[in-house]
Amino acid sequence: MIEVAPADVGRYAGVRDQAEAAVRRLSGVSGVTAVLTAHGEGAQAPKTPAAQARPHSQGIPGVKAIIAVASGKGGVGKSTVAVNLALALTRLGKRVGLMDADIYGPSVPQLLGLTGRPQSKDGKILEPMQRHGLKAMSIGLLLSRDAPAVWRGPVATGALNQLLTQVAWGELDVLLIDMPPGTGDIHLSVAQRVALAGAVIVSTPQDIALLDARRGIAMFRKVEVPILGIVENMSTYICPNCGHEEHLFGHGGARATAAELGTPFLGEIPLHLSIREGSDEGTPVTITAPDSPQAKAFMAVAERVAAQLEAGPVNKPAPRIVFV
Repeated sequence: MIEVAPADVGRYAGVRDQAEAAVRRLSGVSGVTAVLTAHGEGAQAPKTPAAQARPHSQGIPGVKAIIAVASGKGGVGKSTVAVNLALALTRLGKRVGLMDADIYGPSVPQLLGLTGRPQSKDGKILEPMQRHGLKAMSIGLLLSRDAPAVWRGPVATGALNQLLTQVAWGELDVLLIDMPPGTGDIHLSVAQRVALAGAVIVSTPQDIALLDARRGIAMFRKVEVPILGIVENMSTYICPNCGHEEHLFGHGGARATAAELGTPFLGEIPLHLSIREGSDEGTPVTITAPDSPQAKAFMAVAERVAAQLEAGPVNKPAPRIVFV
């Protein structure tokens, strides 16, 4: 991390590039990211998150709509939903990109079966990797497979900003951002840097997951991001041998929460072996078994999301709420 005075940040871009190049030449270095952060006396105190999130946000050139796929809790299958939703949107004829914003636990490369490193034509702007007609970028593609991102918050958000601004996404109808669990720095940074068309919230049916999903919805509303809807993942399990249906985590909780909060309900995704196997193997079920009930469930969600983008979100963001 290079700390410079706020007024000098722009002038140090070349220094950052030189630092990255120098470190790459060192023996044993597999990847490096240098991040510029403003520091010094005279820097203004940060505004409240709600006050700063929307006014400075902007679009990404060539991208028509940016959607955050989020969950308040980890382990609910959010990244699996994000990947299959992105691929389902491509099947609807959309030009789609997927950015992995989970800096500490990136999973998009595994879910899509991506290997190798992104290329750069000019040494500065990265070309997204492509798989199944989908453009994708993840910090996991810039680090060795098992290397942890042991970074403090400012460095992680700096890396995120570079993924947002230094990737040649080209012309896209939709860019999905697979968010990390929780409601922390990364979420606020995304809301501050780009104008989100909305957020898709993923939850499992049980109360503990829905409690955190509520927090996620509240966070997006506080930064004035429309909620496109809630997806209930692992909604039901159907035995492949006998056809018996079992609600292992309960059932209908996300639909009830959506109704209570005035948020669209986007659909139910079953708990199915093919979804898990496809995720582990980098061959998503929407591609390998497009006519299966589970792939059709993802398609139904994609159709509702696409309709939301066409018509505008059903629910308007709540009035501005200032954090104190």
